[in-house]
Amino acid sequence: MKSLRELDYSVLQQCIHCGLCLPTCPTYDITKAERNSPRGRISLMRAIADGELEAGAAFGDEMYYCLGCLACQTACPAGVDYATLFETARAEAEASPAFAARSPGRKVLRAFLLRGLFMRPRLLRLAGRLLELWQRLGLDRLARALRLTALLPARLRKLERQTPRVSRRFSHQLIAPVEGGAEARFRVGLLTGCVQDLIYPQVNRDTADALRAHGCQVHTPPVQPCCGSLLAHNGEPAAAADLARRMIDLFPPDQFDAFITNAGGCGSHLKQYGRLLADDPAYAARAAAWAAKVRDIHEWMAEVGIEPATPGGCVPRRAVAYHASCHLCHGQKIDAAPRAVLRAVPGVAVVEIPESTWCCGSAGIYNLTHPETAQRLLDRKIAHLRASGAEIVATGNPGCLLQLENGAREAGLSLRVVHPVTLWAEARREVQ
Repeated sequence: MKSLRELDYSVLQQCIHCGLCLPTCPTYDITKAERNSPRGRISLMRAIADGELEAGAAFGDEMYYCLGCLACQTACPAGVDYATLFETARAEAEASPAFAARSPGRKVLRAFLLRGLFMRPRLLRLAGRLLELWQRLGLDRLARALRLTALLPARLRKLERQTPRVSRRFSHQLIAPVEGGAEARFRVGLLTGCVQDLIYPQVNRDTADALRAHGCQVHTPPVQPCCGSLLAHNGEPAAAADLARRMIDLFPPDQFDAFITNAGGCGSHLKQYGRLLADDPAYAARAAAWAAKVRDIHEWMAEVGIEPATPGGCVPRRAVAYHASCHLCHGQKIDAAPRAVLRAVPGVAVVEIPESTWCCGSAGIYNLTHPETAQRLLDRKIAHLRASGAEIVATGNPGCLLQLENGAREAGLSLRVVHPVTLWAEARREVQ
């Protein structure tokens, strides 16, 4: 990826400083400081592109204080491509010796997690299996009972309590490599993701069921690379590009009608493969063709015609709130389709909540790197959900699922948190 100084200057000039992005920015809403707004951050980026400022530690801190929720892109009347600016700016910060030198421990942790685990799907699954075993044997509860976790720093103690339960079976143990006959109308590739694969593999199973019910032959390779979104959003464009090449090699674009993702954050990045590999002569054309075939599961169901989940009948009425994943509604501009999927489930009454498109604080790993700000956003979201009276909240991104589950549990709120396609698949199974 190019640096800010190498970036097409017209991208930086798109911002007309109108300020319409300010009310939509969660960090500006908290601090009311211009530098914590999209407009302020773009000014910093432009100063670096103009050679008036060096990308030091303060610049890096500001770029990582941004959630990257892209709500500003939705509000912007000038069409600023904030996603490209945001990723370029974070990569610029990571390349800064001053930013990297300030915390050597952070550098080691990034190398282990981003360039270690997330570049190696089998190693990531092994780590997930070990964590699942730790949890299944009750060693996590034993460690808390013996107060061993009290030895951890306060910040890690809180994070330890929020550790998600790893599933006993991963996606390849729930979904066959090929499902559906050759007579199917569409041949699609199902992307199982990283977090989704370890924590919510049932969502992948539900997605496969929904695809088959919509006339698809579903191809799900047992071992898939990470899509690269986590790396691209955290200043590792070269590693993200490497993962994109692996994904394209695994799913040749000329052999499929569509590539289906059920994670808003992943889908937003997958649709950028054309831009990411535009300067790679061996992959540029295939990457553009690949990106054009990426569909979020809700988007795909709406595109081919949403099948009713059941043929009808009397079912209990359930109040379901919908929380829009940032990268689904702002990154991909998909907001109506998930609601349409929910309305296709008998008994579901969709309850609109205030600020349904406002970030819940998950934002990739933001709840780990900025827990205080993330908690404020989560508290705000949980308050809206509590006031709505909904018994279920549906959302289409694993990070949001985790964040809302933790928030509801801590608030003592009885609330089921679920992916929309799971509600659809569950209803479908009831009549089969």
